Amino acid sequence: MIRLAAPLWLALGGVGAIAGIVWLLRRRWQRYPFPLGGRDAVRRSSRFSATSTAGVLVAMAFAPLAVSLARPQEVLSRQLEHAEGVDMVIALDVSGSMAALDFQPSDRLGVAKETIARFLDRRPHDRIGLVIFAGAAVTICPLTLDHEVADHLLEQVKLRTLPDGTAIGLGLGTAVNRLRASTSDSKVVVLVTDGSNNAGQLDPRTAAELARDEKITVHTVLVGRGGEVPIPVRMRDPRTGREFSQIQNVNVDINPELLAEIARGTGGTSFRARDPEALAEVFSEIDRMEKTVFTSTRLVRYRERFEPWAFAALILLAAGVILEGTAGRTPW
Repeated sequence: MIRLAAPLWLALGGVGAIAGIVWLLRRRWQRYPFPLGGRDAVRRSSRFSATSTAGVLVAMAFAPLAVSLARPQEVLSRQLEHAEGVDMVIALDVSGSMAALDFQPSDRLGVAKETIARFLDRRPHDRIGLVIFAGAAVTICPLTLDHEVADHLLEQVKLRTLPDGTAIGLGLGTAVNRLRASTSDSKVVVLVTDGSNNAGQLDPRTAAELARDEKITVHTVLVGRGGEVPIPVRMRDPRTGREFSQIQNVNVDINPELLAEIARGTGGTSFRARDPEALAEVFSEIDRMEKTVFTSTRLVRYRERFEPWAFAALILLAAGVILEGTAGRTPW
């Protein structure tokens, strides 16, 4: 990229154009009023033509001279920006109730995955980890800045990959353990579930205390509503042994009070989303709450590029002077 350090000098090019026009008009006025004959006329005409050209060359020298005085500079480096992101672990419930069909166009898990993926795309400077839990908990992605890997692993998450149940305490405890070694000033767990704790050896309140001790903020997101919801249930034909799915209304227990207590005890916020639009708004709110810190340093270096223009002006000026001298001196 090229910039001009003193662009006002470009006006000098206009001065050169005016000087060239005045020179040509002046040379025309200085011709003899009476025509000359024979060889003297040819010699006189040639001399006027050469001196006119010399004047034009000198006038043209003003253009590159103006550019060189304006100091064209090549920009070698620009503003450097450093971002200090948030270390964040998403703990996602993959229990059987996440197959409920009250979230369209897919089930609760499908909508949650899509919403989380969009959320991660908006936070490119954060280190992201992924934990899934049902009756047990497992880390599928440790903290990483490679969001393409995180997105791919999130896309592979499916139901029925863990023992059934909802071990909220284990899910939160696993997420906290992933953030234990983090040195970031901001450490966050986003716990996404649609049920009540009914499995696992770690009590959710104990896991919340561990998070508080590690200065980890926990935001909880309750997905869907409680009571009877339509869920595809796997059935087996007793005659053929073939498995098939049948949609049945299944009663789902929820415990919003527990999730609110976890969030409150760690300085976080408890959210509830009863539909896909509300879930998207919840993650937008979390995005606004957990800000990435940016610091910038302006370190710009330039390389001067006026030399070719100054050299071109010198060449034109020298050519004009030599041509004028060759043609023979005539009045200016």
